[in-house]
Amino acid sequence: MSLKKEISKQEVMNVLLAACPSYKNRWLQYYKENYDDSEEQLLYSELTDFAYHFIDLYKHNQISEFPRIFEVIELLHTDGDDYVKEAATIGLLEDIQNLALGEDINPDVFKQYLKPETQKWWIILNDFWNGKTENIGGPIK
Repeated sequence: MSLKKEISKQEVMNVLLAACPSYKNRWLQYYKENYDDSEEQLLYSELTDFAYHFIDLYKHNQISEFPRIFEVIELLHTDGDDYVKEAATIGLLEDIQNLALGEDINPDVFKQYLKPETQKWWIILNDFWNGKTENIGGPIK
């Protein structure tokens, strides 16, 4: 039995902000524009906004936060609850890959930062989009 606390969806953005302080002002603006105090936060939308910030950092060669960002992405994959683990792949990695392609950036430039569990899911996403599997995490055709 593990006594280790899993990362919940309510904690994800704070963990990302700790790793990527450059996102703070954009996050505050995003939050102000999208929520009032009574609304539930939508993690997948938040991760998409973070992915846009991440790609902007890359485009401006501001990559000093990347090692910490990918440490957090790994942590989300290893220590997140089931929802967080899925969101780390579908909501963040997939957005990073797609947004990079939309900006004519080869997503492989980020592979150097991938930790073991994140790398596994990065490859699984690629296998899915390349038609090697019918679903994310499914058997290879």
